[in-house]
Amino acid sequence: MTASAESIKALKIAAQAAEEMQGTNLFAVDTSEAMGLIDGFLVVSAHNERLVNAIVDEVEDKLREEMSWKPARREGRAGGRWVLLDFEDIVVHVQHEEDRAFYALDRLWSEAPRIELGVEGETEFTEKVDQEADQRIITAEDEVKIED
Repeated sequence: MTASAESIKALKIAAQAAEEMQGTNLFAVDTSEAMGLIDGFLVVSAHNERLVNAIVDEVEDKLREEMSWKPARREGRAGGRWVLLDFEDIVVHVQHEEDRAFYALDRLWSEAPRIELGVEGETEFTEKVDQEADQRIITAEDEVKIED
């Protein structure tokens, strides 16, 4: 079982909308085999809370205009750090860069099949997350002074 053509189209529309609003590090995976409930999801980073909300608005607008899709649920809008848009067949996660690095959805889903989005901001973010996690570990160790 793989993601439906309609879901892949929706993910690509969402990715394009996110990128137009300065979303970065776009990553989409086919979750149909692993979850069964949804076909796939898209993860997008934003530099600040205002940008998270702007991306969410644009994704909603484009999916409504081009596919007549409206989210069944929206979570996290008030905080502007991590907004989840549930369109039933797909889920879009728009995360502040710091939250993205901390929760590392990319790493959790690194074994899932990638969905090629065809946008410039698409990235192999898993490698970057690994590097950032390694840097946090090194930084934490550097801060601890070990005395003999």
